[in-house]
Amino acid sequence: MRSPTIRLLAGLAITLLAVGVYSGYTMIQLRNLRELQTGTIDRNRMDSLLLLRIQNGLNSLALTMRDMVDSSEPYPLTAWQTQLRRIRTDLEDALAREENFSPIDRTPDQRRYMANSFRQFWDALDRTFDLARHGHDDQARTLTRLSLQARQASLATNVARLLIANNESEQRAAAQTRELYSGVERDLYIFLGAMIAVILLVSLYLVQYNRSLFLRVAALSERRSELAQQLISMQESTFRSISMELHDDFGQILTAIGVMLQRADRKSGDLFEIREIVQATLEKVRSLSHALHPVVLDEVGLESALDIYLPEFEKRTGIEVRYEKTGEGRELNHELSIHLYRVTQEALNNVARHSNSKSAAVRLRFVPEAVVLEIQDEGIGFQGQQKGAAFQERPMHGLGLVSMRERAGLVNGAIEFADGETGGALVRVTVPTAGGAHART
Repeated sequence: MRSPTIRLLAGLAITLLAVGVYSGYTMIQLRNLRELQTGTIDRNRMDSLLLLRIQNGLNSLALTMRDMVDSSEPYPLTAWQTQLRRIRTDLEDALAREENFSPIDRTPDQRRYMANSFRQFWDALDRTFDLARHGHDDQARTLTRLSLQARQASLATNVARLLIANNESEQRAAAQTRELYSGVERDLYIFLGAMIAVILLVSLYLVQYNRSLFLRVAALSERRSELAQQLISMQESTFRSISMELHDDFGQILTAIGVMLQRADRKSGDLFEIREIVQATLEKVRSLSHALHPVVLDEVGLESALDIYLPEFEKRTGIEVRYEKTGEGRELNHELSIHLYRVTQEALNNVARHSNSKSAAVRLRFVPEAVVLEIQDEGIGFQGQQKGAAFQERPMHGLGLVSMRERAGLVNGAIEFADGETGGALVRVTVPTAGGAHART
């Protein structure tokens, strides 16, 4: 099965590219929106406020000129000069500010027209007061009525027109802003939909890939278990065959030789040493036969086989073994017995090879629906710790442990490799026996 790394990296690159493109597009849209708001909307609002200020000044100017042309007023025209000067100062300040905030779309001719109109108005106003100061009040009132009021009305109309233009421009900017917001929102939904689709496709691909991978792993695991069962069965068959050959053929031959030498020993004392060698060889052959396949296991079961094997292990290794049996013993089928016996052999061999322990404990417990076998030592634990000794490491992945794990699995059992509470290593096998321990096929 090909690795999905290249496809996933390609998908990641495409996703990052899409995120980058969308982020850049969104940043451009937001910048345009910011420019629209600061360059048009805010500028128009400030300009409109200044135009309203100018409009109010023009209204004050109109009221003042109305009083000036009213002949019933007992005051001379020059009496309004101070008030008009204040209005003029305020209007000129508002005009200067409005020039800085005038909309970008206002043409230079419109700006010049506004400035020229006010300048002509102030010139005409100055001429009016010059006439009044020289005693020509009637001519000054006539000039105010015919020229100044008309100019003021024209200025007010122009300012109102500019306010309308600003309002229309602000409405267009608001519509454009709404369009930008709608575009960004629409693009966001499209982007989110595309990302969800990409994530969904990648997730489906990973689920399918992992499913295929797990199916392959499960198939390999099943094949491995079948192979382990076949190998262990073949091993047990081979051990049984060799054991029978040693016990029946070589044992009988050596026994016969021993009997013949015992008879010949009466005639010659030199044959005593040969007889002892033959006897020792016979004992080794029997011991090897029992180690390969204990015949007693077939005849009287697991408990008696352990009763015979553990003293032999003590004699061979010098490791003291404490054997404990609890619960009501019962007959176990042959396959379960041989696997528990082999686990005991392998665990004790590990104790002899790796633990540096001088003693071990074998506990066989019969519970209502299971049998529990425990082998514990007092040496180096699986975590590599031993009380009162330098740090040493105990292997956790040897073939012996693999063999024990496979044997436990073949009889539907569970095996644990742990450190004992008081140090050393503990191997615990728990096998269900309800209805008989049936081996896994």
